[in-house]
Amino acid sequence: MTLELRDITKRFGALVANDHINLTIRPGEIHSLLGENGAGKSTLMNVLYGLYQADEGQILLDGEAQAFAGPGDAMAAGIGMVHQHFMLIPVFTVAENVMLGHESTSFGGRLDLGAARAKVREISERFGFDVDPDAVVEDLPVGVQQRVEIIKALSRDARYLVFDEPTAVLTPQETDELMGTMRQLKAEGKGIVFITHKLREVRAVADRITVIRLGKVVGEAEPTDTNEQLASLMVGRAVELTVHKDAPKLGDVALSVTGLTVTDPAGLVLVDDVSFEVRRGEVLAIAGVQGNGQTELTEAIVGLQDRVSGSVSLDGEELIGKSVRGILDAGVGFVPEDRKVDGLVGEFSIAENLMLDRSNGAPFVRAGTLQLRDLDTFAREKITEFDIRTQGPAQPVGRLSGGNQQKVVLARELSRDLRLFVAAQPTRGVDVGSIEFIHKRVIETRDAGVPVIVISTELDEVTALADRIMVMYRGKVVGIVPGDTPRDRLGLMMAGLSATEGATA
Repeated sequence: MTLELRDITKRFGALVANDHINLTIRPGEIHSLLGENGAGKSTLMNVLYGLYQADEGQILLDGEAQAFAGPGDAMAAGIGMVHQHFMLIPVFTVAENVMLGHESTSFGGRLDLGAARAKVREISERFGFDVDPDAVVEDLPVGVQQRVEIIKALSRDARYLVFDEPTAVLTPQETDELMGTMRQLKAEGKGIVFITHKLREVRAVADRITVIRLGKVVGEAEPTDTNEQLASLMVGRAVELTVHKDAPKLGDVALSVTGLTVTDPAGLVLVDDVSFEVRRGEVLAIAGVQGNGQTELTEAIVGLQDRVSGSVSLDGEELIGKSVRGILDAGVGFVPEDRKVDGLVGEFSIAENLMLDRSNGAPFVRAGTLQLRDLDTFAREKITEFDIRTQGPAQPVGRLSGGNQQKVVLARELSRDLRLFVAAQPTRGVDVGSIEFIHKRVIETRDAGVPVIVISTELDEVTALADRIMVMYRGKVVGIVPGDTPRDRLGLMMAGLSATEGATA
């Protein structure tokens, strides 16, 4: 039975998210949907799963048109979805999550949890999942939670499974295990749709690859194609994916972090007694699965956390206790992980965003008066220098693409005299071409003698940029290792093994 999407079009106001897309998914194959963030991949799958209704086009199963009013209809037709952000109830057990929405009752009208437990055990044994049906979901590692999502879909007799960016929260080892599961599902005759923007994973597991750009199918590719060939299809031009850098020219220790601890309002420790140093002219990358304290550590360094103890010293000057303004004025450049919330004001122009952290004095404000001519000249220079694709300095930054918005943030932060540069998730939601540019600027900043901290959940980015890598797990530092440390060892450290254990595992 073949699943076909024919001429699917989905609009959100004036935005055409899917533009007459045709896609065929066959039983017993892994079909990868490859494209940049915002290309329309997830929108298309949400149409397939009944979460959105298409404005035009049809979904056909074995040639018969379907009408999915919601996910229940899609599941009834044999379509399951494993979401990037798991749709699980944390305080429920595995069995309770699996039966949720499809509750069966035993004699007397009581919920038949025994049947749900048996189903979990049966599917777990078939795929080697080793999932305890009575385990509480919030106590399970992220990779096991994902298996629960797969069990949920298979318990509904799904013939087609959609995996939406499934590796975003996984360690490399968990990613490899997921690939093995996908191959096993394929061998059982399931049709798999694998949505991703990660070229390495596509080439490892896909049978067919469809590339989407700006809401349209722009071509099909083969798993044997090179990363450069796939990237050029995604972006529409040739892309250099290799980060070229010389050995670092290390200077003195510039940043010294000692015993840094961050707690939340309830007293939960988020960053646990972290200590490290960064020298001038080096990139220290902080790696780990999302949610292991990296965000809070970054925010503590730049003054965005209130419940902080320990020391953060930059060139001998203590930063703990200073305001965010005081820390920025001390020469710290900061690229936040969510540019739309913390990095930009969408309604402001590009020029206005470029002066956000320099709005209290020269060169843009003199005697309380904004120097519009100087700001316009500066903005035009930075638009050219950072290759910001725009209609001009007056264009609202919210109308730019994700990559160009990130370039505005970079242009602002790198245009000051910096003593430290901190970049959190610098290429999240950014197109491949902009990634190339951003990586180049990070290395140029390091080569200018500025200490750089990069926080990233993308292991390829970490290994490409880092001179040293600090791995965090549950708020603690697992170890600090050289930038050329093998991925497998880093993956084990991301799962909580020490640097020594990762080397011997």
